[in-house]
Amino acid sequence: MTIEINPDGVSIKGCSFIYPPRGQAGEYSALAANPYRGCGHKCAYCYVPNVTKQDRQEFNAGAIVRNDYLKHLLKDAKKYKAAGITEQVMISFTSDPYHPDPTQNVTRAAFTMMQDHGLAICALTKGGSRALQDLDIFRPKRDAFASTLTALDDNFSRKWEAGAALPGDRIATLEKFSKAGIFTWVSLEPTLSTEASLAIVDRTHEFVDLYKVGRANYVPTITKVTDWKTYTHRMIEKLQRLGKLHYIKQDLQPYLPRGYHNPLRVPQHH
Repeated sequence: MTIEINPDGVSIKGCSFIYPPRGQAGEYSALAANPYRGCGHKCAYCYVPNVTKQDRQEFNAGAIVRNDYLKHLLKDAKKYKAAGITEQVMISFTSDPYHPDPTQNVTRAAFTMMQDHGLAICALTKGGSRALQDLDIFRPKRDAFASTLTALDDNFSRKWEAGAALPGDRIATLEKFSKAGIFTWVSLEPTLSTEASLAIVDRTHEFVDLYKVGRANYVPTITKVTDWKTYTHRMIEKLQRLGKLHYIKQDLQPYLPRGYHNPLRVPQHH
């Protein structure tokens, strides 16, 4: 078996089930895996149906496991093990690892398969306490758990993320993972309300290790009218004052002070 490592040093040429995400997704993780097609969280701002060329109603109907997914994942995982790559792999960019349908769920099997082949894991989810079923497989020295948060208000969340866990549930789940010794981070993207995102930091900073901050890119009514410069400055001032690790995504980087320390990757484990 011939294995060729890509120039990025962490991904393998020809592998598409464990792959290096590009563009804005690449700012979140060096490697990713996507077990599902469709979701069920019904996020009004979701860009994925446009990328995967799915009807939005079909996408929102629920997640479906990709055909022979675990078989294909195993082939890729064996190649990563043979190459000695131990990077963290994130699930998921095109769905949610803890989507609402328990009959279409291979998340635990996918995570443990990658762990068994030397890889680390990271979940990025709006599924809240649905993720607690897998808390036991996360390892403090290797793995990470993350949640997307756009609001603290339940009604605001229901408007934009009708099928997702409510903010309080997501926050409580982050705290439980943190208490178990797992590295936690929050995606503040999309920013649907700058005040809400700032308030999220105030509410969560005691048990969240890292914040990744972006803007709203697929909601023109918000993107075009928000003062992103002021938001960026207020956010970095707060994060610095609290001593929190953070990454400001490319869309907001033009507003950073010259020479601002903004590392793309930090170790996402304890």
